[in-house]
Amino acid sequence: MPCAYAMPMLMKWKILPASVTIGIGAALALVATVPAADAGGRRDEQDAARRAMLDGHVMPFSMIKRRVDAQMDGATYVGSEFNPGANRYRLKYVKDGKVVWVDADGRTGDIIGWAR
Repeated sequence: MPCAYAMPMLMKWKILPASVTIGIGAALALVATVPAADAGGRRDEQDAARRAMLDGHVMPFSMIKRRVDAQMDGATYVGSEFNPGANRYRLKYVKDGKVVWVDADGRTGDIIGWAR
């Protein structure tokens, strides 16, 4: 049920100095443009990997990662890259403070190379 307040409520507007609002606007513009340029390349790579998987050229990434994880003796998975021209994945691991790159064939999931 609506009820009236005994005293009217007044809202007070606070005005920020122009320098603060300009600074906030500039920061938002910078944040909005920087990730967009960087995200495009990663997004294209993910789209290529998905297309290759749907077309039957590569196995699902989860299966490939599971196969490689089994060979990595407890190393920590960090990330991956997909090479659509060769249908290969490069997975990055860290073990004992050292980075290990593992190349896997996208068709079979077999490890085809290591780099430290």
